[in-house]
Amino acid sequence: MPSRKPTVSFEFFPPKSLEGSFRLWDCVSTLAPLGPEWVSVTYGAGGSTRELTREAVATLGRQFDLRVAGHLTCVDASREETMEVARGFREAGVTDIVALRGDAPKGSEGFVAHPDGFADSVELITALAGNGFNVRVGCYPDVHPEAASAEADIDWLKRKIDAGASEAITQFFFDAETFLRFRDRCVAAGIDAPIVPGILPIENWKNASRFAASCGAVIPDDLAAAFEVATRDDRADLLAIAQAAELADTLIGEGCGHLHFYTLNRPELTRDVCVALGLAARPALSQVA
Repeated sequence: MPSRKPTVSFEFFPPKSLEGSFRLWDCVSTLAPLGPEWVSVTYGAGGSTRELTREAVATLGRQFDLRVAGHLTCVDASREETMEVARGFREAGVTDIVALRGDAPKGSEGFVAHPDGFADSVELITALAGNGFNVRVGCYPDVHPEAASAEADIDWLKRKIDAGASEAITQFFFDAETFLRFRDRCVAAGIDAPIVPGILPIENWKNASRFAASCGAVIPDDLAAAFEVATRDDRADLLAIAQAAELADTLIGEGCGHLHFYTLNRPELTRDVCVALGLAARPALSQVA
């Protein structure tokens, strides 16, 4: 157990079915007692969950008394439509937004700005910050697949911070050194906003591997070999908890006071990792009927 307990935040995605709604409710009910500083709700590719995200953000804030951040992207929407979503967040009492360019809709060849929309994430951040939102952004310890270079990736992050973002949350990664080297390069580039490490407890190794390949996250050979053996021996969950807890412990020891967890709406591994880090569940939150 680390000598210093971190603060945490959790990412959820909005439900697309009645079963998904129950899963989200169970996930938040399991993790909310750990006292997250905030939680976020994602925005589907191509803006496909725009209304679901808005509804989930409002519901979680109201029912669980959590500080909620809504994700917002530039994809397939005009400036007015995008800012209308932001205004909907504000009407629900939400002033935190995770601003992202967003993934292109399935079947398309890449991101193309809407004719009347924001050209990129920097324009979106500028608009949101100018309207009083607390804006968080994403960043990539392993270089973004579309970035020309690692240096270009960090230059773009600096533009986002300079546009008004308060902090950056990393894509998940598997090697602490990857994050630490990235953080050092950010400081050298003049980025003084907090860089928060994003951690993915590996619930399914095959799915995590595919996800890593799509976003450019490097998988260490020894980790891949370990999960192949653990999956064969039906011990993958034990390895996932140990791997994520060890990664988190190393980051805490290197001065990371806050950790962001990608839950995939499956709370058990994230809960167990947090408990391993010394976070105790608080008394159950009273929920508004």
